[in-house]
Amino acid sequence: MTPDPLFDIAGKRVLITGASSGLGKHFAQFLASRGACVVLAARRAEALDQACCEITKNGGEATPMVLDVADGEAVRVALADERFDIVVNNAGISRTGALMDLSPEDWQSVIDVDLSAAFNVAQAAARGMRDSGKGGSIVNVASILGKRVAGGVGAYTAAKAGLVQLTRAMALEWARFDIRVNALCPGYFSTEINQGFFESGHGQAMIKRVPMRRIGDVSDLDGPLLLLASDAGRFMTGTEVVADGGHLVSGL
Repeated sequence: MTPDPLFDIAGKRVLITGASSGLGKHFAQFLASRGACVVLAARRAEALDQACCEITKNGGEATPMVLDVADGEAVRVALADERFDIVVNNAGISRTGALMDLSPEDWQSVIDVDLSAAFNVAQAAARGMRDSGKGGSIVNVASILGKRVAGGVGAYTAAKAGLVQLTRAMALEWARFDIRVNALCPGYFSTEINQGFFESGHGQAMIKRVPMRRIGDVSDLDGPLLLLASDAGRFMTGTEVVADGGHLVSGL
């Protein structure tokens, strides 16, 4: 069967941030398996090299880019002469605890990485897309916590809600350059970072509140990501695609 050309990303140059582990690493592996030339950006050089080696061993094309995406000037310098067809803004962190006890440093670190860094990367990449005259697709990885709230992660929910609204603003301003900007909003997914939590009593209780009665596998995001990244989503911009097993529509 001939692959649908709308979903074809072979030869496309893709930048993925936060790509040394977790969802970002999986996104890089998946897009490379579809023939994309992926650039993996993160701060940890050794982990980046390992992730790239895994992709190339499987026949993909991958290049590491050691970069602190929260450093706006560093991003502008690193991307000044780069041209990407697709950008996946995935870098993110969280700090847990009550807002009344949250330090200004912890608040700022989350805003810097989860919101400001996405702006830094999208702005720099969009300039290249505009100047090339070819446009492109930017996927900002937000969260269902950008659309509802949970206790103990106030800075994260604020940053992700800001990222959803920033996505809409970018989409409005950049549509004239044929640059599409959309948000991918995952629900709860198991990665190496949170696996222990979901095996705990509190984690099991949370899973029961998901209508599908399970958390997501990272592969559950492949289809939504490919839709937004490829020409299959060519008339989609300024929207959010939610993949959460029905968690957003669960009863209060």
